Amino acid sequence: MSKSTALSASEIMMRDINVDEALWASNMLPEGIVERWFIADGTIVADGDPMAEIRIEDALHEIMAPASGRLTIVAAANTVVEPGSLLAQLAVDETSSRG
Repeated sequence: MSKSTALSASEIMMRDINVDEALWASNMLPEGIVERWFIADGTIVADGDPMAEIRIEDALHEIMAPASGRLTIVAAANTVVEPGSLLAQLAVDETSSRG
């Protein structure tokens, strides 16, 4: 059985990438800063790729890609973020995750 190479809109899922609230578990400040993005907006990332750094107090935390897909950055570098803030969206090809 052959697979079609054309993708319909229903096969692409937008996945939100939020700042993990657990990063604030041992911090007193209620916010952090997007220190930098390692990749450009529109880049295709692989699952587990480092994408950005968030600074909370004196600690830097890497944000990794939760899946493979095309990244759309929502929170630019130097943006102040709170726990759960939307950082980016990932367009994930659902057909590639099926066996």
